[in-house]
Amino acid sequence: MTHVLLVEDDPRIREIVEKGLGARGFAVTSAADGTAGAELASKLEIDCVLLDLVLPGLNGLQVLEEIRTAKPRLPVIVLTALDEIGAKVGGLDAGADDYVTKPFAIEELVARIRARLRTRDQDHAVMTAGRLTVDLVAHRAVLDGHEVRLSARELALLATFVRNSGQVLSRHQLLNSVWGIDFETTSNVVDGYVAALRRKLDADWIETVRGLGYRFVVPEAATAEETAS
Repeated sequence: MTHVLLVEDDPRIREIVEKGLGARGFAVTSAADGTAGAELASKLEIDCVLLDLVLPGLNGLQVLEEIRTAKPRLPVIVLTALDEIGAKVGGLDAGADDYVTKPFAIEELVARIRARLRTRDQDHAVMTAGRLTVDLVAHRAVLDGHEVRLSARELALLATFVRNSGQVLSRHQLLNSVWGIDFETTSNVVDGYVAALRRKLDADWIETVRGLGYRFVVPEAATAEETAS
């Protein structure tokens, strides 16, 4: 049975979600404030977190930070109000996997949860590109035998690049794949994370394709050395 943690201070929404998910075979544990939510997330064996951003105690972003530190691969879906575009971007940028806008249908929420769980289950492969290895289970990237320290979101972005090595990926494609953003935004979040990956790996691994987006490539030096070995 899929176990969901709901962190939401609105008792009406908690009741609707608990009943709706419960009727569809989910086990739901609820917390009415951020402090309790962070504690439950660290202690319980759960499959997904539904997280409101405006909470008493710790706010949603603080709870998200604690979850990402303790459980980097635990799927987190942010719950936001209709007009909180900035909150959506901020939550996804901080490490959330997806968002659902209030008011929402239980069917949509269930679909989002299942999609995130499928993505998690499919990410159990170790990927390699030249002398770079990305292991999403161990939450680590290794280049030339040395671990590269990456945040959860940086690792997710790198994994997306490696899966699509050689292909040009637009900013919109990357936002949709890595952050789950399916609306237009002027945020430069993709550019910022690409810049971080370039600093931590090497600029040669990610090319800018002017007017189109980015392309992940294995540098010629790395390919040549691997062939020689």
